[in-house]
Amino acid sequence: MMQEKVLEFLEQRPPEWRLVASAGCVLAASFFGLRWRKRRQIQKRMEEERKRRAESERHMRRELRDFHKQNPAVDSKKILELPLLELIEKLKDDSLTPETVLYSYVEKALEVNDDLNCVTVFLTDCKEQLKNLRAERVRGPLYGVPVTIKEHVGYQGHPSTCGLVQYLDVLDKEDSVMVSVLKKQGAIVFAKTNVPQTLLCLGGVRSCIDGMTAVPLCIGPMARDVDSLVLSMKAFWCDKMFHLDPSIPPICFNEETFSSISSLRIGYYEEDGYFQPNPGMRRVLLEAKQLLEAAGHQLVPFRPPRVNTIYEMFIKAMVGDGGRTLADKFNNNVVDPNLADSYLMYTMPRVLKRLLGFLLRPIFPRISSHIYSACGPRSLKDHWAERIELEDYRDEFIREWRRLSLDVVLCPMLSPAFNIGYPGKMLAPLSYTMIYNILRFPAGVVPFGRVTAEDEEELKRHRGYNNDPWDKLFKKAVEDGLGMPLSVQCAALPYQDEICLRLMKEIETLHSRHLKR
Repeated sequence: MMQEKVLEFLEQRPPEWRLVASAGCVLAASFFGLRWRKRRQIQKRMEEERKRRAESERHMRRELRDFHKQNPAVDSKKILELPLLELIEKLKDDSLTPETVLYSYVEKALEVNDDLNCVTVFLTDCKEQLKNLRAERVRGPLYGVPVTIKEHVGYQGHPSTCGLVQYLDVLDKEDSVMVSVLKKQGAIVFAKTNVPQTLLCLGGVRSCIDGMTAVPLCIGPMARDVDSLVLSMKAFWCDKMFHLDPSIPPICFNEETFSSISSLRIGYYEEDGYFQPNPGMRRVLLEAKQLLEAAGHQLVPFRPPRVNTIYEMFIKAMVGDGGRTLADKFNNNVVDPNLADSYLMYTMPRVLKRLLGFLLRPIFPRISSHIYSACGPRSLKDHWAERIELEDYRDEFIREWRRLSLDVVLCPMLSPAFNIGYPGKMLAPLSYTMIYNILRFPAGVVPFGRVTAEDEEELKRHRGYNNDPWDKLFKKAVEDGLGMPLSVQCAALPYQDEICLRLMKEIETLHSRHLKR
């Protein structure tokens, strides 16, 4: 019916109208046809990558079957239960072989991947790595230890995409510094694991923004216990690392600082004044404080200055160009639905951001400030002024630290893990972790207890500082978390990783003793 009316309308008009209408239809068809074609190309390339991953998984399953046929008596469960230090001792005295340990971990990784879809690719050169390991005359501190790396860490012959299609065909020509050091120290790298798209999400080291140096990329280990982290850090800080990356100060691990038994002067805060923690976060922080005080350490109230200001600086640093670089990264890509709100902010014209920020200021001032910060500087002069402001804040933070004569800081850690679909919806809770990213302070996280029924009941009355959409969203993100793990965070001044690890170890030990009682 509609088509007939359009044709009737055009027949009543001069030929020029019909020509213009025809040209418009051709242009529209070409535009949507090109978009459809591009979308099909993206889908095709993603499907090819899924096939590559599936083939790597099949390869690992074949190798695992072959290993079990030759070694039917291997007890993988017992191997997986070993703490890292004990595992390494058994590898060094040949009680266990690197092959046995590797395939025990591969078997577990395959099992976990079936449930979580967390592996982006299994690295099929494991046999070659084992061969090279046997040829080494000296056994490194990580001899025979299986390791996985995040997807964005470079590995020769594989892409590091950060979840972006345009990088699927960009294969790394050589191993990254981190992978090279891991192999040099005896580790077996056997898989890459998933990351949030562009790395922009809660808990991200930073996003993949070319040229952005205000919040530098920082890679650190994850392990079951602090002793494993200490061993990893000792292995990383080696001549190989300093040779490959001259930007890293050639400072070896200070065992004396880490092993000291003198009491610590620990600054602590229950909340940062910008984003109110949930009941469980606050409770475990106070429990850790009490255990540390009972052990003879001195706990001193400490409040980071102007966290609202440093959060705004963080957003300005992340999207210093108003988000245009990030928006370009998303072009011709499938956008993760969890990042839809962020994507909208990056692609929104600056004038609309400022208008939206202006309209929201009377009712949601915190959200308004976030939107203004995401606009980016108006000029290069403003950009330099923001960098100066950041350095001034860093000096102010350190002055307050020095005034209180602190050794280290204990503070809340964003936990428990958010419910599915929530991590990409808000960045504001990052205030508890981003502050140490942008200050370039070493920081670490220690598991400490779980969400209790009392935490859940108190969460029902949680309103946050502003009771704005962010506070309400945060409440939904962590609700129904009974039994979920909670954590606390430790931070130290730059180049004092050992004292940060020492506090982490102290908390881990005290908490373990408390649970046994």
